Amino acid sequence: MDVQSMHIANGIINGPVSVLFLAVSAIALAVCVSKARADLDDRLAPMAGLVAAFIFAVQMLNFQVLPGVSGHLLGGTLAVILVGPWVGALCVATVLIVQCLLFADGGLTAIGLNVFNMAILGTAVAYLLVAALLRILPKSPAGLGATALIASVIGVVVAAMGFVGQYALGGTTELSLAGIAGTMAGVHVLIGIGEGLIAATTVVTVARVRPDLVYALRRYRTTRPAVHKKPEGVTA
Repeated sequence: MDVQSMHIANGIINGPVSVLFLAVSAIALAVCVSKARADLDDRLAPMAGLVAAFIFAVQMLNFQVLPGVSGHLLGGTLAVILVGPWVGALCVATVLIVQCLLFADGGLTAIGLNVFNMAILGTAVAYLLVAALLRILPKSPAGLGATALIASVIGVVVAAMGFVGQYALGGTTELSLAGIAGTMAGVHVLIGIGEGLIAATTVVTVARVRPDLVYALRRYRTTRPAVHKKPEGVTA
């Protein structure tokens, strides 16, 4: 099995499990399309295009993690922070489908598996973490950067563990499940740190220049209660 990428090749997972996750991913993406309509506006639509293009570019770059082992970034946390969970999942899924069809990056029969792990599972975990952390950390560029780093590391590892779960259900090779889990977890912790640093740098830069374009800041900023002034001439 190739451990150089999060993308699953044809034949690694058997047919029934692949079809199951294709159906699950299709349903999840349909929900995302329905929910995304409420978020898309003149500000978010162009940002979604930029996010998808950025994720496409960084996913095409493989970097060495250990001797003989390399990986690539996923971009789910970055997408969630900048354009929200529904649009973010669609951005990642679009990139994965284009990479599969045009560059044979990931098997055609495994497209549902890959979309589930990276666009659905990884993005959902990132969204939950971002929502939780921004209720604790300062809603400032620094707090946003810390959120991006933490959510990226955990989101990438969980997405990698999604493959381990799929392999447990329908793996077709003789490799040890424990060995696969250990390798995937160890490698993707390092990948997550690299992704987190890039995501943090990107969102901090955008937040400092155009905070109104950052979905997470708009969605989770603290609203202060209104102060009602007493009319002039009225005494308590």
